[in-house]
Amino acid sequence: MGIEDRILVTLEYWREYRTYFHIGSSWGVSESTVCRIVHWVEDTLMRSRQFRLPGKKQLVRGFGKPKVVVVDVTETPIERPKRRQRQYYSGKKKRHTLKCQLLIEQATGRIICTFFGKGRRHDFKLFQASGVRFHPQTESLQDKGYQGLQRMHANCRLPIKKPRGGKLSADDKAYNRELARERVVIEHINRCLKIFRILAERYRNRRRRFGLRCNLIAALYNFERSQSA
Repeated sequence: MGIEDRILVTLEYWREYRTYFHIGSSWGVSESTVCRIVHWVEDTLMRSRQFRLPGKKQLVRGFGKPKVVVVDVTETPIERPKRRQRQYYSGKKKRHTLKCQLLIEQATGRIICTFFGKGRRHDFKLFQASGVRFHPQTESLQDKGYQGLQRMHANCRLPIKKPRGGKLSADDKAYNRELARERVVIEHINRCLKIFRILAERYRNRRRRFGLRCNLIAALYNFERSQSA
């Protein structure tokens, strides 16, 4: 197979997430050949260093740092693990999942960095484990899952939680709606990434390549966005 066909096979696998057998039947090759092609393309793209995200160091640089960033976590269902099932069980999704934390620049919609964890880990705990730090002048927007971030970064905006046994005032509700409108850009990016069904459907492969594939798809999204801009 030529380079173009190998890339097309890989994109077809990510986009449609059919089995190696079905893709191999379409191309007239064996399923083991499709598996080797997909792994070769993924490893080659990473070694080229042209499909990498800016990284979390971009957040603390004085020059070129983003003014406003948005953080959110998306989950991908996985097959039930044979061992340590509890670590992967997400109470929110009611199934076993892998979590992917996305951090984007609000103005451009560019994905800056990602981080991955097991479904049981709380969103804020996942953020702490990622080692992400913001420049003091950078404003960050989060949802309610990041309560406690205000102690690490003063310039952050979180939704106002309803007090126990009480109600939110009209001003608090208006603030939460305005924050949700500013954060909605990351929900649109999650939708764009999950057009690739390998991230939307139940992940059947070994979990160790999940992060690599998420990063490559995120880098492709950044590349497409830069070209359209």
